[in-house]
Amino acid sequence: MSSITTINPATEEELHTYTLMSERDASDRVEACHAAQMEWRKLSHAERAPYLTKIADKLRAHADELAALMTRETGKLLKDGHTEVEICAAICDYTAQHGPELLADEERRHGPEGKRGVVSFQPIGVIYSIQPWNFPLYQPVRVLAANLMAGNGCVLKHASICTGSGLRLRELCIEAGLPEDLFQVVVIDHDISDTLIADPKIRGVTLTGSAQAGRHVGAEAAKALKKTVLELGSNDAYLVLEDADIETAVKFSIMGRLYNNGETCVSAKRFIVTDKVYDAFVDAFVAQMQAIRLGDPTDADSQLGPLSSQEQFDKVKDQVDDSVAKGATLLCGGAAPDRTGAYYPATVLADLAPGMPAHDDEIFGPVASVIRAKDDADAMRLANESRYGLGGGIFSRDAERALKLARDHFDTGMIRINSFGAADPNMPFGGVKDSGYGREHGGFGMKEFVNAKSIFLP
Repeated sequence: MSSITTINPATEEELHTYTLMSERDASDRVEACHAAQMEWRKLSHAERAPYLTKIADKLRAHADELAALMTRETGKLLKDGHTEVEICAAICDYTAQHGPELLADEERRHGPEGKRGVVSFQPIGVIYSIQPWNFPLYQPVRVLAANLMAGNGCVLKHASICTGSGLRLRELCIEAGLPEDLFQVVVIDHDISDTLIADPKIRGVTLTGSAQAGRHVGAEAAKALKKTVLELGSNDAYLVLEDADIETAVKFSIMGRLYNNGETCVSAKRFIVTDKVYDAFVDAFVAQMQAIRLGDPTDADSQLGPLSSQEQFDKVKDQVDDSVAKGATLLCGGAAPDRTGAYYPATVLADLAPGMPAHDDEIFGPVASVIRAKDDADAMRLANESRYGLGGGIFSRDAERALKLARDHFDTGMIRINSFGAADPNMPFGGVKDSGYGREHGGFGMKEFVNAKSIFLP
């Protein structure tokens, strides 16, 4: 394969063809990024901050264009694209505002005499960022902003289906004044990607993707003794406890399952509902899922757009069909409309059991898995049985009790109580178990790829 062609999943029209780079071309870009980073690292954190503020301004100024591009490449609702642009700008603003303080030298004491020590958070070099298609701007920006503030350079390998979004992001960063070689985008295949991981000028690797991709990239990086941050998706459980307010639970469960066409790592995916409220929740939830308007992602009335590609459509369809064949009950959806595009309807499955894809695996689309629990304790047990642990949620009228359950018992990285949301610049983002390791946002991401350097003074 010498080129890739992006395709609009709503219309099936070809958008653009890109020639894949050679290994030499990709290595040259790493080399150029390294040279730029050697100069960038000389700036103070306060001197780096204005670049991020200008990038935020540039993103907001081009919000309409960027949202439309993401919709063409991935099928996301146009309004969700606008939300994504604003999240990216907010991340840049947060990093510019808080980075200098969070990364400032820390004074410590050492030895029995309490002599002076300094901990300095120094950049390590070029970070290789491998990102997926579901958030074409947000995924690369959250890595880029943190590492620019830390003093690192960044080389992005984006998912092929949103190549245009990655290249346009780089153009806008340069227009905002960022040194041209400090942020590079490489259009390459997986073999050349593995070669870049081994390149001595790559000092860290971060990936968002499947657990399978994480195992491969993590292994390749480990061979070269490179640190990694891996965010590997999930099968997030949302618990509807015995005292849950059903109206609230249904509202945020719909939102949580269908946000970004259901193609979100922290989507609400498994709905673990206690027996006491099971019928009330399921009746209301299914009724609202059946009423969801599936349609053109550029139409303001559409509540659900197409999946990102025919390949993704086929995968979701196979997972649902396999689950039904193994005994799952289809409560709504499950049959794609006869129309052009990778459209899949809002779907609810019940009577699930281990061994079914809808029970065990992540379904990256608008498919909800409803699982009955005997009581609250059983619901928490079922939630924690998953091999994943990225996000999750608890619906309960007793928010303090839910907080205690979330803090002490829920084996996952992020938990929403009586709400749903994807990411916040001020809160750490990341998971446990097969959902990976490392954190982004909340100041944590800025310290993932730094040298915490200990300096002992006499």
